[in-house]
Amino acid sequence: MKSIVCDQPNVFKLSEVEHPMQKEGEAIVAIKRIGICGTDLHAYKGNQPFFYYPRVLGHELAGVIESIGENELGLKAGDQVSIIPYMECGECVACRKGKTNCCTHMKVLGVHIDGGMSEKISVPYHHLINTEGLSLDQTAVIEPLSIGAHAVRRSEIKERDFVLVIGAGPIGLGVMSFARQAGAVVIAMDINEKRLEFCRQWAKVDYTINALESPMEDLKEITGGDMPDIVFESTGNIKSMTESFRYPASGGKLIFVGLVKSDIVFSDPDFHSKELTLMASRNATMEDFDHVIKSLQSGKIDVDSYITHRSKFEHMLDTFNYWLNPEAGVIKAMVEL
Repeated sequence: MKSIVCDQPNVFKLSEVEHPMQKEGEAIVAIKRIGICGTDLHAYKGNQPFFYYPRVLGHELAGVIESIGENELGLKAGDQVSIIPYMECGECVACRKGKTNCCTHMKVLGVHIDGGMSEKISVPYHHLINTEGLSLDQTAVIEPLSIGAHAVRRSEIKERDFVLVIGAGPIGLGVMSFARQAGAVVIAMDINEKRLEFCRQWAKVDYTINALESPMEDLKEITGGDMPDIVFESTGNIKSMTESFRYPASGGKLIFVGLVKSDIVFSDPDFHSKELTLMASRNATMEDFDHVIKSLQSGKIDVDSYITHRSKFEHMLDTFNYWLNPEAGVIKAMVEL
């Protein structure tokens, strides 16, 4: 069986590995689609927290069940499935409270343990979701869109709230889409004009701001001087994350969706004077996956446009470095098997 291994930073290897053994409570899934995300890019470049080499990447997955035992979910061989890649312990304080997305012993496929950049993978069957009626492409993007849906749910957006989303990558775009569905007035901020145009076309945002120009003045004008009620930071860039404390309104919220391998420093007097709420948003739960699936089924999310670049599995090694180039204009890259 073929598998692509990130052997060390900036090095992929196509390897022949043993077929996975089906353990009790698990299913063998033939992988058909692998979405490439920021985690994969950061791991490849050596900038991903909680990461060790060598590692098989890949956690945005669509596949078909090849074999599975008896299960209460009614899953069977031949079913098309999405994979929930967050392997929780089920026993820690977070899991006992239903917050499996931040399990204290979390192991994420493609990060802490080997992921799905292989022809087949063995997965606990309760981490599989039947996606009958959706395409393989739609199935593969459920996970990254769920991250945005989770962040929006945590923020408790109210209708007509002014919401700023910083970062027009695939995660930020998901946040924009679900914030719009929640009835917010959405403002997209990025430094790339092409990405801002994509925000207008794909996410149907209400306003766009170039962060390199005059963001404070623009935000004040858009919000009537009040500044945004809720700010989502989805870049994973330390400078942007530090700057983001300036943007919420007094009494507002700042949600870090992006993750950076560094410390973040902010002004406590400013933070206190505004009585800001600072939140982290990590991964997603089944509730978020279900919300995304319903949005896909209803046609609220255009996956065909969201996926901008493709590669066959055997050609990915030659293509990956090109995807890293900003000139490539990648929003979401998809690997096909």
